[in-house]
Amino acid sequence: MSKFIIEGGFPLNGTIKVSGMKNAATPIIAATLLTKEDCVIDNIPQIADVLKMLGIIESLGGKVIWQGEHQVTISTRDIQVGLINEKAVAGMRSSILLLGPLLARFKSVSIPEPGGCIIGNRPIDTHLYALEKLGAKVSRENGHYKFQADNLSGATIILPEFSVTATENAIMAAALARGRTVIKLAAAEPHVQDLIKFLNNLGAKISGAGTHTLVIDGVLSLGGSSHAIIPDQIEAGTLAVAAAVTRGEVTIENIIPEHLEIILLILERAGVNFELGDNWLKIKKSSPFKAFHLQTMPYPGFPTDLQAPFGVLATQCVGTSLIQDPMFEGRLGYVQELIKMGANAIVADPHRVIITGPTPLYGQEIKSFDLRAGATLIIAGLIAQGQTVINEAEIVDRGYERIEERLGSLGARIRRVD
Repeated sequence: MSKFIIEGGFPLNGTIKVSGMKNAATPIIAATLLTKEDCVIDNIPQIADVLKMLGIIESLGGKVIWQGEHQVTISTRDIQVGLINEKAVAGMRSSILLLGPLLARFKSVSIPEPGGCIIGNRPIDTHLYALEKLGAKVSRENGHYKFQADNLSGATIILPEFSVTATENAIMAAALARGRTVIKLAAAEPHVQDLIKFLNNLGAKISGAGTHTLVIDGVLSLGGSSHAIIPDQIEAGTLAVAAAVTRGEVTIENIIPEHLEIILLILERAGVNFELGDNWLKIKKSSPFKAFHLQTMPYPGFPTDLQAPFGVLATQCVGTSLIQDPMFEGRLGYVQELIKMGANAIVADPHRVIITGPTPLYGQEIKSFDLRAGATLIIAGLIAQGQTVINEAEIVDRGYERIEERLGSLGARIRRVD
């Protein structure tokens, strides 16, 4: 394991480019399993989760050829479902996205229950329900899920929750199913829209992207295509908070403003001074910050993956902020680490935290817990007095590419030690 060592108190200044979105890249990589033609994926982030998903494609017999630092060609023409790397699947939550395309292509698939960050109970019941509505038969034995569907057929699926990955699995399975599928209460997140765009480029017939009702007319086969992954809204929001709380001036390039609307609204309410362009966001020196109320919701609401970084912002705000995250009961683990560093915070219940500020933070030795908590504690370390040591740095690598190098280019005093 490695750790980050951070010397706090240095403002971030300069320009940084947002990477391709992790949560768009993993389903799009999975979707290449639906076609025997080559797919060229651009703006793909070199992060642990993406590299693991590509490794699973290779374990199946697929070919992955890097054409550049952030461009890859994927061919799944000769894959064999029985070769799947079960250890890799079991250790990665987003491997659940393999279900839809593998079932659609091979009619039968068995995979272990996927793992991932410990952020609360995340059952796959909604995935199972959606695939069963399309005609799959599901059984569970010895920690494995077995799926059988000789013929997937279109159906009306009313999802019991706004599950992003269940929506994506249903879309991918329905793309090659017979007849029309209607998915109601579908997730509308930017990465779901990006997957739909990719599939339509391959020849799928999907309408309703960006809404909560999707219509998919199944086709017999899909072709190849080139596609550029959208910028990561979560990384953009993380960088914006880091720039604000360090009292720096940072221009964040390669963004889609439409994807950041609620994030920018909360920043504005918190007193963060910024300028917005067509594809850039400039965070300016801001003080004082004001307390705010934040509740995570499905898109276009505030994303759950950003509530933790905004928890650090709340420690620097005048007054009492309330942050609510009804989605995952384990998402507030980072708060105890902030308290160790000097934050005045009370976890009211597994879904709510009350933070009163402003309070100075002090360097401590802390742990990452999960991907977003790790990035959050890096931000805390950037403004803490003295040295902060964050253990289990590899967790942050799951979603942020070379985070220490890129923050270092903005003036952060951060290094990685094995």
